[in-house]
Amino acid sequence: MNTLDRFSNRVDNYIKYRPGYPAELFSFLIKEKILKSDSVIADIGSGTGISAKPFLDNGNVVFAVEPNKEMREAAERIIGSSRNFKSIDGKAESTGLKAGSIDILIAAQSFHWFDRELFRKEAMRVLKPEGFIVIVWNDRLIDETEFLMEYENLLHNFSIDYEIVNHKNLAAKDIRNYFLGFVDNKSFKEASFKNYQEFDFQGLQGRLLSSSYVPTAEHENFEPMNMELQRIYSVHNKEGFVRFEYDTIVYSGKIK
Repeated sequence: MNTLDRFSNRVDNYIKYRPGYPAELFSFLIKEKILKSDSVIADIGSGTGISAKPFLDNGNVVFAVEPNKEMREAAERIIGSSRNFKSIDGKAESTGLKAGSIDILIAAQSFHWFDRELFRKEAMRVLKPEGFIVIVWNDRLIDETEFLMEYENLLHNFSIDYEIVNHKNLAAKDIRNYFLGFVDNKSFKEASFKNYQEFDFQGLQGRLLSSSYVPTAEHENFEPMNMELQRIYSVHNKEGFVRFEYDTIVYSGKIK
Protein backbone atom coordinates (compact mmCIF):
# COMPACT_ATOMS: atom_id res chain seq x y z
CA MET A 1 0.00 0.00 0.00
CA ASN A 2 1.15 3.52 -0.76
CA THR A 3 2.43 5.07 2.46
CA LEU A 4 0.16 8.07 2.01
CA ASP A 5 -2.95 5.87 1.84
CA ARG A 6 -2.23 3.55 4.75
CA PHE A 7 -4.64 5.25 7.15
CA SER A 8 -7.45 6.11 4.73
CA ASN A 9 -9.68 3.31 6.04
CA ARG A 10 -8.60 3.75 9.68
CA VAL A 11 -9.77 7.30 10.31
CA ASP A 12 -12.79 6.66 12.55
CA ASN A 13 -10.87 4.32 14.83
CA TYR A 14 -7.89 6.68 14.82
CA ILE A 15 -10.06 9.55 16.04
CA LYS A 16 -11.72 7.51 18.77
CA TYR A 17 -8.92 5.35 20.08
CA ARG A 18 -5.46 6.83 19.53
CA PRO A 19 -3.86 8.44 22.61
CA GLY A 20 -3.45 12.13 23.16
CA TYR A 21 -0.39 13.70 24.76
CA PRO A 22 0.15 14.35 28.48
CA ALA A 23 0.09 17.87 29.87
CA GLU A 24 3.68 17.37 31.07
CA LEU A 25 4.85 17.42 27.46
CA PHE A 26 3.55 20.94 26.92
CA SER A 27 4.82 22.08 30.32
CA PHE A 28 8.25 20.84 29.23
CA LEU A 29 8.10 22.81 25.98
CA ILE A 30 7.15 25.94 27.88
CA LYS A 31 9.76 25.41 30.63
CA GLU A 32 12.50 24.93 28.03
CA LYS A 33 11.41 28.19 26.34
CA ILE A 34 10.53 26.34 23.16
CA LEU A 35 6.80 27.04 23.19
CA LYS A 36 5.40 30.55 23.65
CA SER A 37 1.87 31.83 23.38
CA ASP A 38 2.64 33.51 20.06
CA SER A 39 4.69 30.65 18.53
CA VAL A 40 3.68 29.67 15.02
CA ILE A 41 3.51 25.88 14.79
CA ALA A 42 3.84 23.57 11.81
CA ASP A 43 2.45 20.13 12.72
CA ILE A 44 3.91 17.77 10.12
CA GLY A 45 1.94 14.60 9.48
CA SER A 46 -0.84 16.10 11.58
CA GLY A 47 -3.35 13.33 10.90
CA THR A 48 -6.73 13.87 12.51
CA GLY A 49 -5.54 16.79 14.64
CA ILE A 50 -4.72 15.02 17.91
CA SER A 51 -1.37 16.81 18.24
CA ALA A 52 -2.59 20.13 16.84
CA LYS A 53 -5.41 20.67 19.33
CA PRO A 54 -3.30 21.33 22.48
CA PHE A 55 -1.36 24.03 20.61
CA LEU A 56 -4.61 25.60 19.44
CA ASP A 57 -5.83 25.51 23.04
CA ASN A 58 -2.62 27.37 23.97
CA GLY A 59 -3.54 30.12 21.51
CA ASN A 60 -0.97 29.20 18.85
CA VAL A 61 -1.45 29.39 15.11
CA VAL A 62 -1.07 25.84 13.78
CA PHE A 63 -0.36 24.91 10.18
CA ALA A 64 -1.45 21.27 10.02
CA VAL A 65 0.39 19.59 7.15
CA GLU A 66 -1.15 16.25 6.20
CA PRO A 67 -0.91 14.39 2.87
CA ASN A 68 -3.72 11.89 3.51
CA LYS A 69 -7.03 13.30 2.29
CA GLU A 70 -9.28 11.36 4.67
CA MET A 71 -7.26 12.23 7.77
CA ARG A 72 -6.86 15.85 6.75
CA GLU A 73 -10.60 16.23 6.16
CA ALA A 74 -11.32 14.62 9.54
CA ALA A 75 -9.14 17.23 11.26
CA GLU A 76 -10.93 19.97 9.36
CA ARG A 77 -14.29 18.65 10.62
CA ILE A 78 -13.11 18.31 14.22
CA ILE A 79 -11.07 21.47 14.79
CA GLY A 80 -11.44 23.42 11.55
CA SER A 81 -13.67 26.00 13.19
CA SER A 82 -10.68 27.41 15.09
CA ARG A 83 -9.47 30.58 13.37
CA ASN A 84 -5.87 29.60 14.22
CA PHE A 85 -6.10 26.24 12.46
CA LYS A 86 -4.65 26.19 8.94
CA SER A 87 -5.05 22.91 7.06
CA ILE A 88 -2.38 22.22 4.45
CA ASP A 89 -2.32 19.48 1.83
CA GLY A 90 1.40 18.81 1.93
CA LYS A 91 4.14 16.34 2.81
CA ALA A 92 7.00 16.40 5.29
CA GLU A 93 9.43 16.76 2.41
CA SER A 94 7.43 19.48 0.60
CA THR A 95 5.14 21.25 3.05
CA GLY A 96 4.03 24.16 0.88
CA LEU A 97 4.83 26.52 3.78
CA LYS A 98 6.54 29.85 3.27
CA ALA A 99 10.28 30.01 3.87
CA GLY A 100 11.24 31.29 7.31
CA SER A 101 7.65 31.34 8.56
CA ILE A 102 7.60 28.79 11.42
CA ASP A 103 8.78 28.99 15.04
CA ILE A 104 8.29 25.31 15.94
CA LEU A 105 8.13 22.39 13.57
CA ILE A 106 6.66 19.34 15.30
CA ALA A 107 6.29 15.75 14.11
CA ALA A 108 4.07 13.76 16.48
CA GLN A 109 3.81 10.02 15.82
CA SER A 110 4.84 10.59 12.21
CA PHE A 111 8.61 11.02 11.85
CA HIS A 112 9.25 7.35 11.00
CA TRP A 113 7.29 7.81 7.75
CA PHE A 114 9.49 10.66 6.46
CA ASP A 115 12.39 10.76 4.05
CA ARG A 116 14.69 12.09 6.73
CA GLU A 117 17.19 13.93 4.55
CA LEU A 118 14.52 15.68 2.50
CA PHE A 119 12.67 16.52 5.70
CA ARG A 120 15.85 18.05 7.16
CA LYS A 121 16.18 20.34 4.14
CA GLU A 122 12.53 21.33 4.32
CA ALA A 123 12.76 22.01 8.05
CA MET A 124 15.74 24.29 7.52
CA ARG A 125 13.82 26.10 4.79
CA VAL A 126 10.57 26.79 6.65
CA LEU A 127 11.88 27.48 10.16
CA LYS A 128 12.70 30.99 11.30
CA PRO A 129 16.28 31.65 12.44
CA GLU A 130 16.75 29.78 15.75
CA GLY A 131 13.44 27.99 15.24
CA PHE A 132 12.87 24.65 16.96
CA ILE A 133 12.24 21.17 15.68
CA VAL A 134 10.35 18.79 18.01
CA ILE A 135 9.77 15.07 17.46
CA VAL A 136 7.30 13.22 19.70
CA TRP A 137 6.08 9.65 20.05
CA ASN A 138 3.66 7.88 22.30
CA ASP A 139 5.85 4.80 22.59
CA ARG A 140 3.64 1.87 23.58
CA LEU A 141 5.29 -0.27 26.22
CA ILE A 142 5.49 -3.94 25.28
CA ASP A 143 6.72 -5.87 28.31
CA GLU A 144 5.54 -4.08 31.46
CA THR A 145 2.57 -6.41 31.99
CA GLU A 146 1.38 -9.81 30.76
CA PHE A 147 -1.38 -8.06 28.81
CA LEU A 148 1.08 -5.81 26.98
CA MET A 149 3.34 -8.76 26.15
CA GLU A 150 0.46 -10.79 24.76
CA TYR A 151 -0.80 -7.84 22.72
CA GLU A 152 2.67 -7.40 21.24
CA ASN A 153 2.77 -11.10 20.36
CA LEU A 154 -0.60 -10.74 18.62
CA LEU A 155 0.84 -7.99 16.41
CA HIS A 156 3.82 -10.11 15.43
CA ASN A 157 1.63 -13.13 14.72
CA PHE A 158 -1.18 -11.53 12.70
CA SER A 159 -0.07 -8.16 11.34
CA ILE A 160 0.69 -7.46 7.71
CA ASP A 161 4.00 -5.56 7.97
CA TYR A 162 4.45 -4.60 11.64
CA GLU A 163 8.13 -5.55 11.69
CA ILE A 164 8.82 -3.24 8.74
CA VAL A 165 6.90 -0.06 9.64
CA ASN A 166 7.07 -0.14 13.45
CA HIS A 167 8.52 3.17 14.66
CA LYS A 168 10.54 1.21 17.25
CA ASN A 169 12.86 0.30 14.37
CA LEU A 170 14.23 3.84 14.66
CA ALA A 171 16.65 3.69 17.58
CA ALA A 172 17.08 6.57 20.02
CA LYS A 173 20.75 6.92 19.07
CA ASP A 174 19.75 7.33 15.41
CA ILE A 175 17.39 10.16 16.31
CA ARG A 176 20.06 11.86 18.43
CA ASN A 177 22.58 11.62 15.62
CA TYR A 178 20.01 12.96 13.17
CA PHE A 179 19.25 15.94 15.41
CA LEU A 180 22.83 16.76 16.14
CA GLY A 181 23.51 17.09 12.45
CA PHE A 182 21.52 20.30 12.15
CA VAL A 183 20.57 21.67 15.58
CA ASP A 184 22.65 23.54 18.11
CA ASN A 185 24.13 20.84 20.35
CA LYS A 186 23.60 22.85 23.53
CA SER A 187 19.90 23.22 22.76
CA PHE A 188 19.26 19.52 22.20
CA LYS A 189 16.87 18.09 24.80
CA GLU A 190 15.14 14.79 25.27
CA ALA A 191 12.57 13.83 27.87
CA SER A 192 10.00 11.16 28.63
CA PHE A 193 6.60 11.31 30.32
CA LYS A 194 4.14 8.63 31.34
CA ASN A 195 0.88 8.24 29.45
CA TYR A 196 -1.84 5.59 29.35
CA GLN A 197 -5.22 4.55 27.97
CA GLU A 198 -7.84 2.20 29.41
CA PHE A 199 -10.17 0.24 27.14
CA ASP A 200 -13.20 -2.00 27.27
CA PHE A 201 -13.25 -4.64 24.54
CA GLN A 202 -14.79 -2.35 21.93
CA GLY A 203 -12.11 0.25 22.62
CA LEU A 204 -9.34 -2.35 22.55
CA GLN A 205 -10.55 -3.62 19.20
CA GLY A 206 -10.79 -0.08 17.84
CA ARG A 207 -7.30 0.73 19.08
CA LEU A 208 -5.96 -2.34 17.30
CA LEU A 209 -7.75 -1.51 14.05
CA SER A 210 -6.47 2.07 14.09
CA SER A 211 -3.01 0.68 13.26
CA SER A 212 -2.11 0.59 9.59
CA TYR A 213 -0.23 -2.71 9.86
CA VAL A 214 -3.13 -4.89 11.07
CA PRO A 215 -5.42 -6.75 8.66
CA THR A 216 -8.89 -5.46 7.81
CA ALA A 217 -12.06 -7.58 7.71
CA GLU A 218 -11.47 -9.05 4.25
CA HIS A 219 -8.01 -10.41 5.13
CA GLU A 220 -7.54 -14.06 6.10
CA ASN A 221 -5.78 -13.08 9.33
CA PHE A 222 -8.63 -10.89 10.56
CA GLU A 223 -10.87 -13.49 12.23
CA PRO A 224 -8.08 -15.43 13.99
CA MET A 225 -6.59 -12.12 15.11
CA ASN A 226 -9.93 -11.00 16.54
CA MET A 227 -10.40 -14.32 18.34
CA GLU A 228 -6.96 -13.98 19.91
CA LEU A 229 -7.77 -10.40 20.92
CA GLN A 230 -10.93 -11.62 22.64
CA ARG A 231 -8.93 -14.28 24.49
CA ILE A 232 -6.32 -11.76 25.64
CA TYR A 233 -9.01 -9.38 26.83
CA SER A 234 -10.92 -12.09 28.69
CA VAL A 235 -7.78 -13.19 30.53
CA HIS A 236 -6.37 -9.79 31.41
CA ASN A 237 -9.24 -7.33 31.86
CA LYS A 238 -9.82 -5.96 35.33
CA GLU A 239 -13.42 -4.91 35.97
CA GLY A 240 -13.94 -4.74 32.22
CA PHE A 241 -10.84 -2.74 31.25
CA VAL A 242 -7.31 -3.30 30.02
CA ARG A 243 -4.57 -0.69 30.15
CA PHE A 244 -2.16 0.50 27.48
CA GLU A 245 0.91 2.19 28.92
CA TYR A 246 3.18 4.55 27.01
CA ASP A 247 6.32 6.56 27.39
CA THR A 248 5.70 9.85 25.63
CA ILE A 249 9.16 10.63 24.28
CA VAL A 250 10.19 14.06 23.03
CA TYR A 251 13.35 15.20 21.24
CA SER A 252 13.87 18.91 20.60
CA GLY A 253 16.51 21.30 19.38
CA LYS A 254 17.10 24.76 17.94
CA ILE A 255 18.37 24.84 14.36
CA LYS A 256 21.89 26.17 13.78
